[in-house]
Amino acid sequence: MKKLLISAAVAAGIGASSVASAEDIKLGVFLGLTGPIESLVAHMAPAAEAAIAEVSESGKLLDGTKVTAVRADTTCVDAAAATAAIERLITSEKVSGVIGGDCSGVTTAALTNVAVPNGMVMVSPSATSPALSTVEDNNLFFRTAPSDARQGVVMTEIIMDRGIKEVAVTYTNNDYGKGLSDAFQTAFEKAGGTVTISASHEDGKADYSAEVGALASAGGEVLVVAGYLDQGGKGIIQGSLDSGAFDTFVLPDGMVGDSLPEAIGSDLDGSFGQAPGSDGEGAGLLVEMAGDGFDASSPFAPESYDAAALIMLAMQAAGSTDPEKYKEKVMDVANAPGEQILPGQLAKGLEILAAGGEIDYVGASNVELIGAGESAGNYREIEIKDGALSTVGYR
Repeated sequence: MKKLLISAAVAAGIGASSVASAEDIKLGVFLGLTGPIESLVAHMAPAAEAAIAEVSESGKLLDGTKVTAVRADTTCVDAAAATAAIERLITSEKVSGVIGGDCSGVTTAALTNVAVPNGMVMVSPSATSPALSTVEDNNLFFRTAPSDARQGVVMTEIIMDRGIKEVAVTYTNNDYGKGLSDAFQTAFEKAGGTVTISASHEDGKADYSAEVGALASAGGEVLVVAGYLDQGGKGIIQGSLDSGAFDTFVLPDGMVGDSLPEAIGSDLDGSFGQAPGSDGEGAGLLVEMAGDGFDASSPFAPESYDAAALIMLAMQAAGSTDPEKYKEKVMDVANAPGEQILPGQLAKGLEILAAGGEIDYVGASNVELIGAGESAGNYREIEIKDGALSTVGYR
């Protein structure tokens, strides 16, 4: 797809403003449009919608069926709101697939309470809790971001490579934060490191001095902040800097985004971390395609494009929009054997599948699904320099 086409599609506000005909396929874009990762979702949702626009404009899906996106807000943190939102997508909007959710707790609630009972496929670009690997999902749930079981190991390697052996940990008090902190602590201690304290924090507080005081008392060379960049994680960092408790922070995926260094400034320089990401050809292609429409290098934007693409390619492989039928094809189109498909080549993939051929969807994030339908895992290593986020390597 040409850059102009994607930019125009995004600018037109695909999703909330789209009007579908009776023959159209609808896909739910089920992400935290409000809440603690709103700045990340600002790029994730348009990325998913770019894939939808690409397929719809190609006219190659199921004999020319058009595809439209319908947005719904997970809030990231409110399970009841997320459950109601996905129920609306399925029962009222009659979507045939769901891109999302985003945060692990609301994704788990939506999956178990609504998607599984209704036989609906969900492909999450960012729900990373290890618990989602074993949830009873009737083979309806997939994710293009790797489990935090993998992130815990990668984060350990990054910290150890910098010669750091003793850390304090704070985590947001939900499925994501607890799952990541546990995975990291297990990996870090196995590698010979010491966790001085692992303490939860609540989002939405105006003052984190008590939490920072406890972390400071325990000590550590750096503070690992397994939280959200637009919420409590940011508050913990600012409180630590103000009090002098810590001056260097390890930033897992929920803390990686431009809004954090923009809010904190140069005091964050030297902090580092990781988020899912790849330096493959597909990542570069998506950046070129996105143009000014959205930031395709933002965390989880490539995974969002890929989540949408996988649903539509699986539909084509199955010859059906019925989730109970095309769910069996998601792993097939995501993995070898077959011709590799990158961003901008979805029409080509649809044509191959229509002719009875096989594809290996590589996408923007080097997609490879393993186990219970989750990403094998590629990570971008980041560091804050001169008040801005920079990429220093890939793992």
